[in-house]
Amino acid sequence: MTGYAELQVTTNFSFLLGASHPQELVEQAAALGLQAIAVTDRNSLAGAVRMHAAAKAVKLRLVVGARLDFTCGRSVLAYPVDRAAYGRLSRLITHGRRQAPKGECHLAPADLISYGAGLIIALLPPPEIDADYRAHARALAAAFTGRCYLVAHAHLTGRDAGRLVCVAALAADLGVDLLAANDVTQHRRERKPLADALTCIREKCTIDTAGWRLAANAERHLKAAEEMADLFAAYPQAVANTLRLAERCPFSLDELRYDYPQEVMAGYATAQDALVALTEAGIGWRFPGGLPDKVRQQIDHELTLIGQLNYAAYFLTVYDIVRFAREQEILCQGRGSAANSAVCYCLGITAVDPTAVDLLFERFISAARNEPPDIDVDFEHERREEVIQYIYSKYGRHRAGLTATVISYRARSAVREVGKAMGLSEDAVSALAGQIWGWSSDGVDEDRVREAGLDPSSPRVAMTLDLTGQLIGFPRHLSQHVGGFVIARERLDDIVPIENAAMEDRTVIEWDKDDIDALGILKVDVLALGMLTCLRKSFDLLHHHYGVTIPDIASVPTEDPKVYDMLCEGDSIGVFQVERRAQMNFLPRMRPRTFYDLVIEVAIIRPGPIQGDMVHPYIRRR
Repeated sequence: MTGYAELQVTTNFSFLLGASHPQELVEQAAALGLQAIAVTDRNSLAGAVRMHAAAKAVKLRLVVGARLDFTCGRSVLAYPVDRAAYGRLSRLITHGRRQAPKGECHLAPADLISYGAGLIIALLPPPEIDADYRAHARALAAAFTGRCYLVAHAHLTGRDAGRLVCVAALAADLGVDLLAANDVTQHRRERKPLADALTCIREKCTIDTAGWRLAANAERHLKAAEEMADLFAAYPQAVANTLRLAERCPFSLDELRYDYPQEVMAGYATAQDALVALTEAGIGWRFPGGLPDKVRQQIDHELTLIGQLNYAAYFLTVYDIVRFAREQEILCQGRGSAANSAVCYCLGITAVDPTAVDLLFERFISAARNEPPDIDVDFEHERREEVIQYIYSKYGRHRAGLTATVISYRARSAVREVGKAMGLSEDAVSALAGQIWGWSSDGVDEDRVREAGLDPSSPRVAMTLDLTGQLIGFPRHLSQHVGGFVIARERLDDIVPIENAAMEDRTVIEWDKDDIDALGILKVDVLALGMLTCLRKSFDLLHHHYGVTIPDIASVPTEDPKVYDMLCEGDSIGVFQVERRAQMNFLPRMRPRTFYDLVIEVAIIRPGPIQGDMVHPYIRRR
């Protein structure tokens, strides 16, 4: 026995199908001594990055793949052998999802054949192998000559021997190799009750009425090589083929390379040259009276660091978006660390004057931290959609997409879903959910259960509480980020599948912020801010009634003493960033008299500096 690689694994990113996190599956596979593990989520690569990161941490070989479920009811596993084949798999999934409503994927075997170069496939035979399936399998085996396997399972259902004989005969008839797999949906057998609960949630039934929709036993968990060898004792080659297939698929997500668009640098030799030229042009209109020496030094320092870290193209992409907004007279403003950049000020990305505050550019970009920049730009909330559609139209849907947000189960949603699946009454479910505070991710303790009038020792209630604790943190579905865009130089769908969002005219990639950060992919946050709409309307009113013209936010007076008199009294209702109760309580104690005082005051109350132990939230100003 030389080992085993599990090549059919469904994570919980196949929503309501997988009963284990990617990290749990990888850690269990490593503990069992498996040679490799695959990720084969349903029509998706959503869990691939989590599996990749977990596998790297434990030095386990990961085979990237996907299970493709066709609209005709047939299914195959697909594994790319190299970077080009991975891109085709990603585009194939994009093709299926872009022609279907959100959450669905419409694919046909002909689509697989069209995108199939460089893919190894493994056919998943149905329970009953009829003439129609034989014809289907024969067509795919012919299209993927030398790159096709037939999957065999042995789940101890009492019919394994006869089933394996039938599948082996089909493999011989097709001229393909047999491949052992366990169709894993959980890392350990103890997750079977949760798998059953997920089935009930997915099928909208209770555990009492689920019947044959539940798996017959708990065998679809990761198994050691020795156990798989025993199950396939009559077909040892099927186990050995798992290692051969894994060796044929050396592709890793580490091979993905992300490049920024180049359109904005047209006419310049490099993106850095274009950035320098645009910054110099911005100096002319930002500093018509001449550039202070201090700011000149700051700009030169920033440009040098941007060039060293090769981020010029990223800045140009953000500049182009802001340029469009300004041409359409849409107010916008870079927020967060971008406000610490004199280059961003000259490009019009931020309105924070570097002569008015002490900038620390390294808070934004630092060679020592080796972290990519993250520029957030706010736009008028009533006109932000114009900016979004401009990005789509300029770069195309195949090159630009909103980042996903993974919506996960919290305590309240988990207890409601599990309670219904366990057959608890609506009153009991509502009582349990009512004991959970806000957005808590903690379970329901027994004292709270008693307060709700339920007995925590009741088997059904106890099972509900246990499964609720396991379900908390599970992905529930993918949603769209509030405005995080990923824009690629070539094809974004060559890196990650793109799908339709629930909102009309929106498309979303399958990975969230953490996933793209793990792979070094940058996003631009195109955010909506209602206060900018208020400012725009205020500017219009000032012009209409008083003839006062304020062209942009940078032209707004910032040091009017009357404003600070009001703030020192805690009169800040409706004032952006200082309208919250904690800010209003702190203002009279800090007594800000300049704009920079406000910057410090906001930074103290905001959670980042406090959580990082940089400041104490209740230090009084001396």
